[in-house]
Amino acid sequence: MKSLKELKVGESARVVKLHGEGAVKRRIMDMGITKGVDVSVRKVAPLGDPIELTVRGYELSLRKADAEMVEVQ
Repeated sequence: MKSLKELKVGESARVVKLHGEGAVKRRIMDMGITKGVDVSVRKVAPLGDPIELTVRGYELSLRKADAEMVEVQ
């Protein structure tokens, strides 16, 4: 499987699993990234961090370290 961090600009995927634990996992889930939701990569910052995503109809910026914890298909 691949992580959300590995997606290129314009690609979409479905969240399969969230890795991590505690407050970090809870924060990612509070942003709307949960199992089964579709996400697409809109932009990547010039230095590669953060990544701008579209999730549930809104834009979200996510650090690469957090995006690595989201397994997609």
